[in-house]
Amino acid sequence: MKPWLDRIAEPWGGRTPYPQGASWPVRTDTGLAAGVAPGEVDRWVQSASLLHSNGDALDIAVKDGRIVGVRGRATDRVNRGRLDPKDLFAWQANASPDRLTRPLVRDGGRLVECDWPTAMDRVVARSKELLAERGPGSIGFYTSGQLFLEEYYTLAVIARAGIGTNHLDGNTRLCTATAGEALKQTFGSDGQPGSYTDIDHADTIALFGHNMAETQSVLWMRVLDRLAGPDAPRLLCVDPRPTPVARRASVHLAPRAGTNVALLNALLHEVIRTDRVDSAYIEQHAVGFDELRAQVASCTPEWAARICDVPATRISEAAELLGDAERLVSTVLQGFYQSHQATAAAVQVNNLHVIRGMLGRPGAGILQMNGQPTAQNTRECGADGDLPGFRNWENDEHVADLARVWNVEPDDIPHYAPPTPAMQMFRYAEQGSIRMLWISGTNPAVSLPELARIRSILGQERLFTVVQDLFLTETAQLADVVLPAATWGEKTGTFTNADRTVHLSDKAVEPPGEARPDLDIFLDYARRMAFRDKDGAGLVSWHDPQGAFEAWQRCSAGRPCDYTGLTYDKLRGGSGIQWPCTEDAPDGTERLYGDGPTWAAPDLCETYGKDLVTGAPVDETEYRARNPHGKAMLKAAEYVPPHEDTCDAYPLQLNTGRTLYHFHTRTKTGRVPVLDAAAPDVWAEISAAEAAARGLGEGDLVDVATARGSVRARLRITAIRDGMVFLPFHYGYWDTAEGHRPPGTGGGRAANETTITDWDPASKQPLFKTAAARLVLVEHGDGTPAPAPTTTASAPVDPQRVPATTGGPAAHTSQSATSRSSDEVQHP
Repeated sequence: MKPWLDRIAEPWGGRTPYPQGASWPVRTDTGLAAGVAPGEVDRWVQSASLLHSNGDALDIAVKDGRIVGVRGRATDRVNRGRLDPKDLFAWQANASPDRLTRPLVRDGGRLVECDWPTAMDRVVARSKELLAERGPGSIGFYTSGQLFLEEYYTLAVIARAGIGTNHLDGNTRLCTATAGEALKQTFGSDGQPGSYTDIDHADTIALFGHNMAETQSVLWMRVLDRLAGPDAPRLLCVDPRPTPVARRASVHLAPRAGTNVALLNALLHEVIRTDRVDSAYIEQHAVGFDELRAQVASCTPEWAARICDVPATRISEAAELLGDAERLVSTVLQGFYQSHQATAAAVQVNNLHVIRGMLGRPGAGILQMNGQPTAQNTRECGADGDLPGFRNWENDEHVADLARVWNVEPDDIPHYAPPTPAMQMFRYAEQGSIRMLWISGTNPAVSLPELARIRSILGQERLFTVVQDLFLTETAQLADVVLPAATWGEKTGTFTNADRTVHLSDKAVEPPGEARPDLDIFLDYARRMAFRDKDGAGLVSWHDPQGAFEAWQRCSAGRPCDYTGLTYDKLRGGSGIQWPCTEDAPDGTERLYGDGPTWAAPDLCETYGKDLVTGAPVDETEYRARNPHGKAMLKAAEYVPPHEDTCDAYPLQLNTGRTLYHFHTRTKTGRVPVLDAAAPDVWAEISAAEAAARGLGEGDLVDVATARGSVRARLRITAIRDGMVFLPFHYGYWDTAEGHRPPGTGGGRAANETTITDWDPASKQPLFKTAAARLVLVEHGDGTPAPAPTTTASAPVDPQRVPATTGGPAAHTSQSATSRSSDEVQHP
């Protein structure tokens, strides 16, 4: 392996070409601390990466009781030994000197250290007080996409059957909610149809809003190795930015933000018009084709070109590529998921595969991708807007079955309404109905949209906030209680990647100070709250990770995500295994739906569906009438323009996203010198034409402003489509003098100062890709100040510019007369 620094400049490493249908060759990547040779490692401990959704299997190197590096697992089906830059370096964050090592409580307006009994007593006392005075709806839990399966499942039992609240969701709402919703809308249940091994067999790979090269870098290595070999696949890339994927694509479409449904409708129009459909497959396995055909009948490439600002000829070329494919793999991610018609667009990709019969065989599959390492587990375990095991909250038999597993009464499990999505939870906290919010492993003070509003909500005196994390994040600085958590390498558990591969991560070292595994914290809370089942026994009866896993197996038995064939011993030593894994499928299941959907029947399905445009629920009677035999549902959707479009005051579309070297709000990657040096600060990206029209140049300091706030950043000029400005969303304030606050003057650093409070009507995933913005020059690249602007860098929120679906901007004065100011927060 080349030196580490080469993996920053060459993040995908060297090529190992292979032909269509062959197995991906092994390439073992290793990264060790300076001065440590492989032979000096005391032991290697099995794990997988926890900084993206790919699930790269690796071994942790331990020397003298501390982590000193990692090595890719050559036996694993996911990565065959390869690691990306975050895999290779980010373990260093575990040893950061500013790790939280003792609990903190707010005393006299300041966070001060205390012992665990003191911290937990405060949490339990407030919980019991609220339950007695206001009921279970006054308590909410907002969790992560980075905990382990065992922790999510324990939290789900505590929240739903212990507290009895409907308010449990994850930050996976921001990245993976649309993936799950799209699969439910088409196939009746969550569950990834495709497999990473489909890349080995495909002749065509389509990436819809998916910058795979930077978000799932090892999966992109797999694609690169196919491209370098014989029988290379053709690539279609739909992305407004000139990503590494776009540069390798046979056809690259760069549409206006918010027009994905129009583009997909045109592609479906062409595939149907030219009769590139599998009529036999549709007849046997699908319903709704006539409605789909009617919806897209007028959606010609010329029609879509006017909406998307993409040449009609290029749309036709893309349709030919898709229509001629014999083995088609499609991947979908945030470019589609974080838009106002997110579910509608993702479902149209499903429709493409169903009408072409591209499911359930090697090289023919869909990957509705996840953004976080354990996002799949939040959905499976009921911590992301679902009941555990993909049960249907509207189906009384499903609720009764879950009650049987937990040994509680069905009415003890809230199912009077759908589980509350994250954005609604924060709205309830803003309005005052939620009075306690437990935030575990996430940093909403940087990652949620419209941060001024989020800070105001979290700063309310009446909201009791618990934050469970590794560091004193921007969110933790606003908390009433801060609980120091252990992380990857310091605890044992399992997690599942985007293609259903389950990995075991064993504990390698002790956590620092008094930090505890998240599971131990939840178990301690359950014990102190004395939750009981209907027979008076402890509701949470397990005491360790393996016990929690075995409890989850019982919950998953007979469900789509069946884990009953898996054990910790089975997961040790070899490769990760894909669920469902059962007695009948002891080695796991590589692909789903080879013989059509298996969980779409009315009595089995996870949902009865929604209207893709309005989000209105479909009732059971309508579902039974439309899909009595449990086939795939072809759901059409009309194109709807973005809610916030450009105007004279805000002439650019704002797009936010990721960079290869960081993860989420940089709480880990920003503490790793080599990763931080690769991308040390926020930047703004526009095209050469847009720069010239504004008299701007490379390196100029600009404010990117919307109706909600602004971000100050250095300018990069790229081949991004005209009319758009891009900001990476990772950057916050923990590593600046301002702490959790934006600067007092000028623009902030966090992209979400500018984003809008709005969401997709079906998945409830917030919008980070469609907003209107403007640029204001602050300073030229040579340090020369800009002329005094004639308008301010940012404007106050105009209620008329906020979509009615959001309920309008927050009325903070009446809802939070008192709040915790930043002056009341100190670093202990």
